[in-house]
Amino acid sequence: MTVLHQEHSAHAHTHGPACGHRAMVHHDHLDYVHDGHLHREHSGHWDECEPGEHVAHSGHAHVHGDGCGHPAVAHGDHVDYVHDGHRHAAHEDHWDDH
Repeated sequence: MTVLHQEHSAHAHTHGPACGHRAMVHHDHLDYVHDGHLHREHSGHWDECEPGEHVAHSGHAHVHGDGCGHPAVAHGDHVDYVHDGHRHAAHEDHWDDH
């Protein structure tokens, strides 16, 4: 998966263990959920952590929703579910890997 390098400009808030925003492991880094965006630290600044392409999560038989046991995170105009270090989002008849 390719992640776009999109710097989140004018981000004065510093994320960390006591910042009050949910942190989640995402591949090899931590994302922080903030105002419907996912931010990650990168070379002294904060980037939006967004997928650069459509990636379907194949072989995902589990259906996410209320009560599924996985944290739900508002992400833009939809909800991602955090599952095994990935964020899954419903898309047409499958789940995308964010």
